[in-house]
Amino acid sequence: MQVAILFADVVGSTQLYDEFGDTKASETVAHCLDVMKDATHQFDGTVIKTIGDEVMSTFPTIDAAMAAATQMQTRISGNEMGGDGSIPVSIRIGCHFGPVVREHNDIFGAAVHTANRMTSQAKARQIVISGVSVERMTEEWRAQTRQIDVATVRGRIDEVALYELVWQPEEATSMLPTIEWNDKSRKANKITLTFRDATVVVNERNKSINMGRADDNDLVVKGNLISRIHAKVEMRRGKFMLVDQSTNGTFVQNVHGEETFVRRDSTEISGEGIIGLGRVAKPGTPLAIHFVCEE
Repeated sequence: MQVAILFADVVGSTQLYDEFGDTKASETVAHCLDVMKDATHQFDGTVIKTIGDEVMSTFPTIDAAMAAATQMQTRISGNEMGGDGSIPVSIRIGCHFGPVVREHNDIFGAAVHTANRMTSQAKARQIVISGVSVERMTEEWRAQTRQIDVATVRGRIDEVALYELVWQPEEATSMLPTIEWNDKSRKANKITLTFRDATVVVNERNKSINMGRADDNDLVVKGNLISRIHAKVEMRRGKFMLVDQSTNGTFVQNVHGEETFVRRDSTEISGEGIIGLGRVAKPGTPLAIHFVCEE
């Protein structure tokens, strides 16, 4: 069974008890838990359990989980908890989509550990999700995400890309100019990447490819500065984005010689040029990945 696993917890609850006393703090935490559970039920989720000041829930889709997470943050961290006299507090949320095993009203599996890791990486007022989860979002939700880091997860050899879902309207609005929903000037519908004898294409049917030293990447590039899953190229609303997930970063050089360095972040690529994983790669050198966008 595959589900979206979501953890939400109150930030700094111990300090609440120290500062405001047991009664006031416990009432505030209980109110937060009620908001988290209500949001879970509203978006077809299931509350698996509460652990102190934390709720663990599952959802059938990542979109449903993000809708619930946004409502939780808006009502709690957005200081819209109502006129019940509660102390203003913040929560952090982590989420991951993956397979779980259900036993005795609980769930188990590596995906649960990954979801918990997303939560531990989140700051107050943040919603952090894994790159795998972002790939399962509809375009509307994906447009509100941005990569913020990569992290290791217990039981996994490779690193996991961390994305933030921007839930606050003013922040989401500030991202809109970079999305260019109705940009008619962009006509490229595919990008072809070539490394030595291997060629891959990103287009409407194949929207994402991975590059790195691990043998299960779409483009396998070996090198001492190259991570197992180093970077990906993906299609987002008619644009092609290079997303770095590595330790040493990725270099992009266009045909005019202009160079861009990306580390644990993303950048748009267009036209024609060279990608270098971990180091600058000049055209014609052994580690150069050539790309060209085509209509």
